[in-house]
Amino acid sequence: MSASVFPRHISGEVDAALGGARVILIHGARQTGKTTLARHVCDRLGGTFATLDDPALLTAARSDPVGFVEQPRPLVVDEIQRAGDPLVVAIKMAVDRDPSPARFVITGSTNFLTVPTVSESLAGRLAIIDLWPFSAGELARGPAENFVTAAFDDPEALRAGPRGTLSRGQYLEMVCAGGYPAAVSLTPAQRRRWYRDYVRTVVERDIVELADIRRVDAVVPVLATVAALTGQELNVARLARGTGIDFRTAENYLAWLRTVFLVHRVPMWSRNLSTKAAKSAKLYLADTGLASHLANKDPTALARPTDTSVGGLVETFVAGEVAKQLTWNDTGAQLCHFRDHRGPEVDLILEAPDGRVVAIEAKAAVSPGTDSAKWLAWLRDRLDRLGGDFVHGYVLHAGPNRVSLGDRLTLLPLEALWHPAHTRHAP
Repeated sequence: MSASVFPRHISGEVDAALGGARVILIHGARQTGKTTLARHVCDRLGGTFATLDDPALLTAARSDPVGFVEQPRPLVVDEIQRAGDPLVVAIKMAVDRDPSPARFVITGSTNFLTVPTVSESLAGRLAIIDLWPFSAGELARGPAENFVTAAFDDPEALRAGPRGTLSRGQYLEMVCAGGYPAAVSLTPAQRRRWYRDYVRTVVERDIVELADIRRVDAVVPVLATVAALTGQELNVARLARGTGIDFRTAENYLAWLRTVFLVHRVPMWSRNLSTKAAKSAKLYLADTGLASHLANKDPTALARPTDTSVGGLVETFVAGEVAKQLTWNDTGAQLCHFRDHRGPEVDLILEAPDGRVVAIEAKAAVSPGTDSAKWLAWLRDRLDRLGGDFVHGYVLHAGPNRVSLGDRLTLLPLEALWHPAHTRHAP
């Protein structure tokens, strides 16, 4: 990418996909930079760029999809979901006739696999690239973050790294700014207007265009309620009561909010550690700037000792940063959470394909109390008795210190997510 723009750490995955897949799908929420990334591919490889946000091109794609795909390759089609199934089927037919790689690059602001107007999945022909808003490391213009890799492979390097350089206030500013490319450089007042218009556009254009929504006016309150509950376990009944809609409608609206990438789920993790383990997934806003806006919070409000939302927003920030790293690191780890109704609870758990486990607690405090790692220690001891798959537990906090909390437990600054220190196994 040009040095004048922020680097996208997923670019290496895009390049790898171009070398083997016939169709590359770049999908994610609106305004995450999909079009910029796709244009970069087109500029580098030649071919044709066509955005279906252009009414004339959309009409052409819908009226003659087979003819539309017969353009110089690679053909980059922006916002593929707007043309629906006929265009996707035409792409399938084209790549079945000629299976050479990188014939099509398509982007979508809705989850390609869950849009009801698109029944063809392009299975076996498609490489999927998930594009999130900017990560903290991208905003810092640094190399691709490797915290997830280091957390498994080199905990001692993480523990021995330098003190953090950011204050709690700076972390809260990052949380409220979020990672949408168009919003990060705006003033707080400009950003509020941007998020207001962004939500309205996604709801009134993307969701209403694709869904049978009877109460459009209820979609934003549902999203705002999710923002207020971000980092908590999903309770659809509570959500429905809070917004004045029925249970089924709330489920439907939540599904659409996930389809347009505004909300993401982190499933429950279990190895039968407890017979009373909670079953619900956690629900997070995909961007803390959007969550802060919907919750009507700014850094000053979050800094107040009486604020009750700061913990959930900091946890949402950590969950988002880890999820972003999982799109480009090669650990193959799955992101989960754990809670037992009798007490034990771990914010985030990473489980590698070989069964190794890393556990993470997110704290908004500068100096977390001595009990901040108690459930990490509980999990460590339980897993040690079951076979020893526990690698390390980390308490990420808003202070500067890196401190040993005991056997395979470490306190780290939040900054370690994107400045983890040099490791012996860095990618």
